[in-house]
Amino acid sequence: MNTNPAHGPFHFRAPSKILWRTIRGMIPHKTQRGMEALNRLKVFEGIPPPYDKQKRMVVPSALRVLRLKPGRKYASVGRISREVGWKYGDVVEKLETKRKEKSAAYFQAKKKLSALRAKAAASA
Repeated sequence: MNTNPAHGPFHFRAPSKILWRTIRGMIPHKTQRGMEALNRLKVFEGIPPPYDKQKRMVVPSALRVLRLKPGRKYASVGRISREVGWKYGDVVEKLETKRKEKSAAYFQAKKKLSALRAKAAASA
């Protein structure tokens, strides 16, 4: 049987779209409630500008070291995306490196300022 690949199913290559599609399969996306939930979901590659200033949280129950037994195999979505043809991994990596450098500089300035405040409070 001949099929036209332009008619689907469509396989997303970007890690954010792979995650979005996975979550879409977990919710009732054809109901009103599911559509609203899916519209509230935001997925990105890396950390975009409005969110890079916010404090990040670690979810301990989702850590790989706690969830997987030692020696188990695992795959990251980014690596899978590169293998299926996602071309922007290097771009995202470069942007993340710049973001981490700016974040480290901000943290150093914040540490220096808090040390000065502590010194001023001790002397006053």
